[in-house]
Amino acid sequence: MGEECIHGLDYGLCDACFPKAMPEVPVVTVAKTRVTRPRAMSLTAPRRPSNSGSLTTPLMDVTDQRLYHVTHVTNLPAILSAGLIFADASPSWTERPSVDISSAETRESRRTIVVSDNDDTSVASYVPFFLTPTSSVWASVRENVADPRLSAAIKESAASDFVILVSSVKSVLDAHAAASPDGDESPGAVVVSDGDATHSLTRFATTREAGDRVLRKLRTEEEPVQVLAAEYLVRDSVPFELVTLIGVANDKARDRVKAIVKEAGLKTRVAVYPPWFQRAE
Repeated sequence: MGEECIHGLDYGLCDACFPKAMPEVPVVTVAKTRVTRPRAMSLTAPRRPSNSGSLTTPLMDVTDQRLYHVTHVTNLPAILSAGLIFADASPSWTERPSVDISSAETRESRRTIVVSDNDDTSVASYVPFFLTPTSSVWASVRENVADPRLSAAIKESAASDFVILVSSVKSVLDAHAAASPDGDESPGAVVVSDGDATHSLTRFATTREAGDRVLRKLRTEEEPVQVLAAEYLVRDSVPFELVTLIGVANDKARDRVKAIVKEAGLKTRVAVYPPWFQRAE
């Protein structure tokens, strides 16, 4: 058996080839009892420790968390030519993106909001990744709805005009560790936000320990609304070699992107995955 399905995705990832079966619910007769449902907990609310094995249960490994960076397909050739995905405020830009997803107001806000009181590094100094392909801002693009975070140019584009560059927390952390003399990422090199980076109530985790803690909370919330807006931020730039998959909407887009990738001399996998680009049902 191969490593990927006909859509180019890893086995088990594609909902089209591997639809999730409905769980079988056994019918049993029980005496009537009062059921108390646990309340959903917010990111700011402290969690109650478990009474069973809480001191011995290993912490959840969040390095397998996938990261998603959305860009217009016309921006892809410049990214591949540079071999890097640049942050908005990176001094290494030689040519700005052909199509800017963010509105001017959003750009200005991200350039003024700092992620830590220890320095004046702004959100714009980081390459943004979402934690889910159904993030709220990307949903606005897919639904073609008005969103102050989006530029006017987006209204003229269909969701199929975009690509989703997929990496992972492990890939980013390993790359930073390899580039660091002491074998670890430098403080502030990676930041995790627990919501939209421009929101006044959003908090930023600037250390590995704090970032892992936020990711665990986002992955275990019963109603993970904040994960739709949360961001994984990588300072200055991200090597394109950390991108393991380029998600596209259809076969036409796949052929176009494959040609761009081939012309750049790369072999990055390109996969058609319509659910990432369709309107929400």
